[in-house]
Amino acid sequence: MSGFGDGDFVRLRDEFGKVWSGSAEVENRDSIRYRFRDENGKSITGISDSFGIVLRDEKGKSWRGFMQ
Repeated sequence: MSGFGDGDFVRLRDEFGKVWSGSAEVENRDSIRYRFRDENGKSITGISDSFGIVLRDEKGKSWRGFMQ
């Protein structure tokens, strides 16, 4: 996945070209929680910390990576 953010709004595009829009919410000093929805109402949630980011969809598929 790749994308961009502005404030707490984030937009991602997955490997199939599907666009996911959502938000980033600071959990504590070291972690951020993410919530995304696509145009069909499917969701992806995840969390990031200083080591990277993990996202998971409704079916259990996960993406792991890092932020630049």
